Amino acid sequence: MPEDRKLDPMPDDWQRALAIVAHPDDLEYGASAAVAQWTAAGKDVRYVLVTRGEAGIDGLEPHECARIREAEQRASAAAVGVAGVEFLDHHDGVVQACTALRRDLAAAVRRHRPELLITLNHHDTWGGTWWNTPDHRVVGRAVLDAAGDAGNRWIFQDLGTGQDTRAGQETETGQEAETGRETAPGRSLGAWNGVRWTAVAGSPHPTHAVAVTDGFEPAVASLAEHHAYITGLGVRETPAEYARAFLTDTLTAAGQAFGSRLAVAFQVYPR
Repeated sequence: MPEDRKLDPMPDDWQRALAIVAHPDDLEYGASAAVAQWTAAGKDVRYVLVTRGEAGIDGLEPHECARIREAEQRASAAAVGVAGVEFLDHHDGVVQACTALRRDLAAAVRRHRPELLITLNHHDTWGGTWWNTPDHRVVGRAVLDAAGDAGNRWIFQDLGTGQDTRAGQETETGQEAETGRETAPGRSLGAWNGVRWTAVAGSPHPTHAVAVTDGFEPAVASLAEHHAYITGLGVRETPAEYARAFLTDTLTAAGQAFGSRLAVAFQVYPR
């Protein structure tokens, strides 16, 4: 852990969470252990991926890479109890900090109506001089903005201007949307001002943590599902060996700061 401080327990009085990150695998490098812990306790967690990670494997052409990484992400999410996975189809590696991104994220929040938002480190570094990537920085900051954007009915009025305080509504067809880039035809997304916290995983400035003893094994399986990506890194271990070693180190360090054997740390922004 970059900072030597005692971490507070993560808020637990919520039922519905939405994780929004830039790429397939972003959640699996730690946060998915918390997701597994929460879904096992009956909480509803959904994923929105801003890109399909098509520029993430040097040895694969983007079209083929996107297909593989989408399949790996869906399998990875299922391993920790997440059924809903959406892709917004922004371009991997060049995600723009723009109004279009803010609109897409506000629409996702209005559609899913979470109490807890989850994203990945938006800071310039991972701590010290380990520089963060542009997509992580842009998407993380946009998710922090989305909590407020989703609740303001006077911006993105094309999505709808009503106030909707009902959590967990489905689409008119009774099915959750598979892609969040556009709303269903004729469907109005009322403003959702019910986000109570945004939790940033991988932050060099953590404030809270959740113990994840029961979430560890599902998290290992979840990261190992990214077989093509991990293989593309050129590591010598199998994906399962790589996942177990990485998560053991990361979650043990957070656990030491939290006072448990294994934990996932977050920087929490309350609203």
